[in-house]
Amino acid sequence: MAANRRAAALAAAAAALSLLTACGAADMTRQASPFAGARGARTVTLSVQSWVGAQADVAVARYLLEHELGYRVDTVQVDEIPAWDALSQGRVDAILEDWGHPDQEKRYIDDKKTIARGGDLGVTGHIGWFVPAYLARQHPDITDWKNLDEYAPLLRTAESGGKGQLMDGSPSYVTNDKALVKNLKLDYQVVFAGSEAAQITQIRQFAKERKPFLTYWYSPQWLFEKVPMTEVKLPPYQDGCDADPAKVACAYPHTPLQKYLNADFAKSGGRAAAFLKKFKWTTEDQNEVSLMIADRKLTPEQAAKKWVDGHSSTWKAWLS
Repeated sequence: MAANRRAAALAAAAAALSLLTACGAADMTRQASPFAGARGARTVTLSVQSWVGAQADVAVARYLLEHELGYRVDTVQVDEIPAWDALSQGRVDAILEDWGHPDQEKRYIDDKKTIARGGDLGVTGHIGWFVPAYLARQHPDITDWKNLDEYAPLLRTAESGGKGQLMDGSPSYVTNDKALVKNLKLDYQVVFAGSEAAQITQIRQFAKERKPFLTYWYSPQWLFEKVPMTEVKLPPYQDGCDADPAKVACAYPHTPLQKYLNADFAKSGGRAAAFLKKFKWTTEDQNEVSLMIADRKLTPEQAAKKWVDGHSSTWKAWLS
């Protein structure tokens, strides 16, 4: 997420995958769909990123492709960078939510021309550092990064080695946090929860006990409805300030999330490709489906059907 979006135990991760609620997944590239690239077959293979917002995208797209357009849809869980490789090779046909990977864009779109842009998803993503709203009310100045060291003792945990803890999700996510801690000279240790699901569990437990915490988090995300959080102001983002991952010392940008299609599929994918190019919804739409999947425990198909039933004026335009 940001110009580059680089998601605890194995059991927790496995459970997260089974519920489709996790932000970092095992690399399933080698287990890509047998339908990917099948010439003449009415099949579509979608890459499913492991955070629930991306799973909401895929759930609704899959439901409409199957029930309105008559396609068979297969899904493959792939980490962010391997997903680009799989898309380039035709192992998957589309990625519906990418938070910005300039190196991959140059390699596969500009140079190799094996991937085509699929347009805006309609959702703007943003990563940041957040504290719970109850902590921000108690200590208003904690929301300025310059004051974080003052609160490092309050934010220590058994995992943070005597420093304040900055909780991240999965090491597979795009994150500048280790560089930010180093370059801003903060007395903090980045501790990875392991996955989005594990991070959510930890945040909810902290909130239940009204404990202080500082976490890497992002919007859109349904959890804000359950655990209100306040963003910590980092040095302002400016174009290029994160160009060198080792030297970054600025906030994450606000990133219009993008869709990408395999280049051959974009040209010859018929109604499915045309539909995916037109697929565009709002943050509110995505959060509505995400909340049903992750919090109300509906299956992705049940959540998609519920959203589709109530938003025909939105999705019918994608089929025209």
